[in-house]
Amino acid sequence: MEPNLRPGEDVQHFLDRQVREMREKASALSDAFAESAVTQSSRDGAVTVTVAPNGALRDLQLGARACELGPARLTAAIMDTVRLAQKQTARNVADSFAVINGAGESTDLVRSFLPPEDEPDEDVDQSKFADEEPARADEDEAGNQASPPPAVAPPPPPATRRPRRGDDDEDEADGRPW
Repeated sequence: MEPNLRPGEDVQHFLDRQVREMREKASALSDAFAESAVTQSSRDGAVTVTVAPNGALRDLQLGARACELGPARLTAAIMDTVRLAQKQTARNVADSFAVINGAGESTDLVRSFLPPEDEPDEDVDQSKFADEEPARADEDEAGNQASPPPAVAPPPPPATRRPRRGDDDEDEADGRPW
């Protein structure tokens, strides 16, 4: 493959131009990816999450309504909101890559990792969670005060010894480095 030299350009200038263009593209990609983070709220506003461009959960905020949901529904709301934010973040990253890099095999490869557009969001059916208050840990099924569980003694601390000089060499000799 021959380099695409401009008239009067030597190979060194060509390489310098290529490096400069790659650095500019890398900087543009870095900036675009940094802006691809998504903040998403649940439908009822009980949960708000921010997902970083790499898909990691960056922030989680619970609104006043979150306490009313109960543990099971709150967990479902958090997971659903995080999943929606991660899907949008992945699309933002792929779109940024396509704008800067253009169409081609690398863009197609990046887009191949996205969830299908026509895939419905896997909303959790909130009606499957019972509205009843869970039994308190200190009450039995009839609501009577339960007796406390028997006390269990904690296990004794493991015996410790300071390694002697040369112990490490001995372990490594028999194939056990730890």
